[in-house]
Amino acid sequence: MPKIKTNRAAAKRFKRTGTGKFVFSKSHANHILTKKTTKRKRSLRQPNIIAKSDRREIRLLLPNG
Repeated sequence: MPKIKTNRAAAKRFKRTGTGKFVFSKSHANHILTKKTTKRKRSLRQPNIIAKSDRREIRLLLPNG
């Protein structure tokens, strides 16, 4: 029986928390930061939790954690 493969693109973007939720980092925080407001850049630093409605899809992409 073949093993289930993890989607590598998803593995680089999402991490599972201890409670089974998924955490991700927001985009647009890498370059061209001078034109972005301090408030916007500060909010981009915060890790976000995937919505409950999308959790099932991420779980299928990351079967092994």
